[in-house]
Amino acid sequence: MGVHDTTASGTVSGRRLTLNPLALLGNVSEGRYWAYWLIIPSLILVAAVILYPVISGIGLSFQEMRPTMPDRNGFIGLEHYQDLLTDTVFQKAVRNTLVWVVVGVISQFMMGLITALALNKGGILMKIAGVIVLLPWIMPSVVAGNIWALMLDSRLGVINDIFVKIGLLEQYKAWFADPNTALPATLVISLWRGFPFFTLLLLAGLQAIDDDLYEASSVDGANRWDQFWRITLPLLRPVIVATVVLRVIGLVNSPDLLLLLTNGGPGHATQVLSLYAFQKAYTDFDFGYSGAISVVMFLILMVFTVIYVRVTRVAED
Repeated sequence: MGVHDTTASGTVSGRRLTLNPLALLGNVSEGRYWAYWLIIPSLILVAAVILYPVISGIGLSFQEMRPTMPDRNGFIGLEHYQDLLTDTVFQKAVRNTLVWVVVGVISQFMMGLITALALNKGGILMKIAGVIVLLPWIMPSVVAGNIWALMLDSRLGVINDIFVKIGLLEQYKAWFADPNTALPATLVISLWRGFPFFTLLLLAGLQAIDDDLYEASSVDGANRWDQFWRITLPLLRPVIVATVVLRVIGLVNSPDLLLLLTNGGPGHATQVLSLYAFQKAYTDFDFGYSGAISVVMFLILMVFTVIYVRVTRVAED
């Protein structure tokens, strides 16, 4: 008597069982936590691709990790960071990184802005010039580095030949073998290689500015210089902030040109943090020390990005 009868139509005590997946999904989607369920796959992907490598790299900096000396491997705490404080090569790399990034970003931005303003004039010739300008950026670093190494060669370099013929040099010069010229020479190559990045993005920002603003300012008596300072630069500020941050990150993290041209020499004159970390990992096989250098680079970039974005926001306000 106490047992409910179940009919063939799928009812229990007069109530029909709801087994429709779409109905269940509809009920869940009406809940307040539905949005959190949707982002779970993205969070898992971010954790796997970004968070895990970062945490793993930070953890590596507190360990001795030498494949050639497995008996010494293990947790050593802050020993690597203590060694960095007395490492003269690391100190030289910090100074060179500062010069490499500051001079590189400023020079590349200025040339990129000038080029973008010129290309923004329009016309078929400017379109052709725009394609030519992008060639250094899309060229592989290995190709670009070898081309410049040949042009600056102390025996066969065409640049040396030109400078000697016009009287700027008395004899061919080994640009990358002189500590006084190695870093400036690589900065010139970095300028040639990197300014198209600024040109491309700044040109896109310039083309997004409404021409009516310039026409209205001309009616009010503004000249080209006033238009540049009061219209162009303020409206380009979001693009400028993004491009500067991205380029700083790129210059700090990419030792490819220096690795190809100088390998940090002569006498560590072109040694930077990213190249030093690379050499410690894949030349000395000291992955723990390399991890400590990488953590320092990460902290420097984080501090710079936060300060730069806040300062530019204050200036905008």
